[in-house]
Formats: sequence, structure tokens, C-alpha cells
Amino acid sequence: MIVPLSLHFNWVLVLGVDPGLARTGYAVVSRGSPHRVIAMGVISTPVKWPLENRLQELAGDLSDVIRRYQPGALALEKVYIKGNRSAASAVERATGVVMLTSAEAGIPVREYIPSTIKKGVTGDGRATKEVVQRSLSKTLRLSENSLPHDAFDAVAVAICHLQHLHLEIVT
Repeated sequence: MIVPLSLHFNWVLVLGVDPGLARTGYAVVSRGSPHRVIAMGVISTPVKWPLENRLQELAGDLSDVIRRYQPGALALEKVYIKGNRSAASAVERATGVVMLTSAEAGIPVREYIPSTIKKGVTGDGRATKEVVQRSLSKTLRLSENSLPHDAFDAVAVAICHLQHLHLEIVT
């Protein structure tokens, strides 16, 4: 039996995730004015590994992040991939692992579509990745070249969730 650990989690921290099988971006962001990035990075899985081992690696590494930072919520980018069915399947599998890992830790999950995330960070739901990254770099004083887009996308997801939490508390 899995015992949820949610009573021990920090409700000020949000774990943002940009799911992928080859690369999953993650960011732990603290609520504040401005919000503060506590940790960010990318979980990579070797392409030559069997699928089940890659998914297991993703789950293990994400569990380590959760144990270390004890976020109160996990926000996830709901990804839509047009055309490439193989890529879509890989992202869907990674998303399932992320959701299961979060559920096993007793952390609630919220999904946001890309346009909602972009609008929350830049004010424009159709902003490019570069515009999102520049906006985050300026607001949070992050180096644009320090990490790949996946990690910046995860920061944007976490901030989007923090903004939605603020709106839910205010209204």
C-alpha cells in the first residue's frame, strides 16, 4: 500500500514538468514576488535503452526530485503533437509516468495547454519559445543559455500554475 506523503509537502513550491521520453524538463519554483526558481534541469534517458528501462529511469529521477524538494503540486504541460504518431506516443508514455509518479507521492497534478502557459508568462498565448525564454530570463534573472528549452518550459509551466493558484485563492 502506498501512503500519500502530501501532509509533508511544501505548498509554496510547485514542480513544473515538460514531459518527454528523451528529455523531460523540470523546475521547482517557489511562490513569491517575483517567483523564485529553486531548481531546474533535464532528465534524459538513453535512446538505445529499451522503452521500459527509459520509463523506469524517468520515474526514478523524478521521484528523487520530489523527495528532495517536496513540492506541494505538480504542473504539467499538456502536449499536442501533430502528425508524428511515434513522437506523440513517446510523450504520452512519459506523461503517464510523470502523473503516476506524482500520484504515488500524493501530489496533485494540474495540466495546462501550451497557449495558457505562454499567455501566463508573456501575455501572448501564441508567443514563441524564444519569447517565453527571454521573458523568464528577464523576470527571474536566469541565464538564457544556461539550460535547454525543456527546463525553461518547465519553469513556465510552474509559474502558470502559481498564477492559477493565486487566481483561485483571490476569487
